[in-house]
Amino acid sequence: MAGIWFTSLTLLLLLAFSSAVRSCSPSDLAALLHFKSALHESRDGIFNSWTGTDCCSNWRGVSCDRDSRRVAEISLRAGPVYTTFEKPYRPEYMSGYISPEICKLTHLSTLIITDWQGISGEIPRCISSLSFLRIIDLTGNHISGTLPADIGKLRYLSLLSAADNLIAGEIPATLTSLTGLTHLDLRNNKITGPIPQNMGQLQMLSRAFFSGNQISGPIPASICHIYRLVDLDLSNNHLSGPIPESLGRMAVLSTLKLDNNRLSGCIPRSLLGSSINELNLSHNMLEGSIPDAFGGSCYFTLLDLSYNNLKGPIPKSMSSASYIGYVDFSHNHLCGPIPNAYSNTDASSFAYNDCLCGKPLKAC
Repeated sequence: MAGIWFTSLTLLLLLAFSSAVRSCSPSDLAALLHFKSALHESRDGIFNSWTGTDCCSNWRGVSCDRDSRRVAEISLRAGPVYTTFEKPYRPEYMSGYISPEICKLTHLSTLIITDWQGISGEIPRCISSLSFLRIIDLTGNHISGTLPADIGKLRYLSLLSAADNLIAGEIPATLTSLTGLTHLDLRNNKITGPIPQNMGQLQMLSRAFFSGNQISGPIPASICHIYRLVDLDLSNNHLSGPIPESLGRMAVLSTLKLDNNRLSGCIPRSLLGSSINELNLSHNMLEGSIPDAFGGSCYFTLLDLSYNNLKGPIPKSMSSASYIGYVDFSHNHLCGPIPNAYSNTDASSFAYNDCLCGKPLKAC
């Protein structure tokens, strides 16, 4: 009888131990529940699955490290927006703020909270203490305040996106310490001040998007040291000064958008003979002539130089380019014949110049 009792007790202890092993850390559980309490869903959704004590099992949007059973990922993405005849409909909607309690998830490597629109408040300052963070994606919310001043402490960070929010203030100087960063997206916020002069330290960066802010000052020449940079979008800001010649010598730069700024000086010759295939310099204060630097290696899907103060002729070498898809030289002070290769281009691409002539405009 005693043996049966001992066996039963052993089984109960084993079950209790097994359950404890499967459960997530009590401190992580408490942090997640505090995090949840600061957010509000309009209907049953993600948080409807956040029940029980094992946050590593079937908690939607939560993933744990297999070995340590510590929370490693929070991924809360809003569903798509469906437009009806009455109004846009979102299957799920969330409001509230990101609780600083999230900083107690000390093993967190991924934080994704995107496209909820109703989530406001500031990015918790303590987020810079989460030393394992590799991904921060807060795109498409209503987050305000500034980027954490000491964000440069996150030495493993590879992706930082806070696009489409209400973030203000300047780009933190410490951001250039994120030497493992590959993707940076700060589009469509209220960021002011200059781009850090030592941006070139981010040598792993492949995509950088700063458009739709109020960033001012010059374009740092150090950007040319980011040898892996493929896409650079600085459009719709208040940038001034000349375009660095060195941008045209970047080996893999494919997209360069500098439109709708206050850039002045001449168009660097290097830009037209580079690897860039989407170049938008429109709506600036550029002057001088269009460099006669086109060649057989030039391949532009888009070349937009409109709304500047460019003078002189369209270079004859433009006809030797391998390919130019969309072109717009309108609203300048150009003069002379349009190359025959562009006689079938829409007339609006050359309109509002001083004396351009030839097809698709009037005869010379």
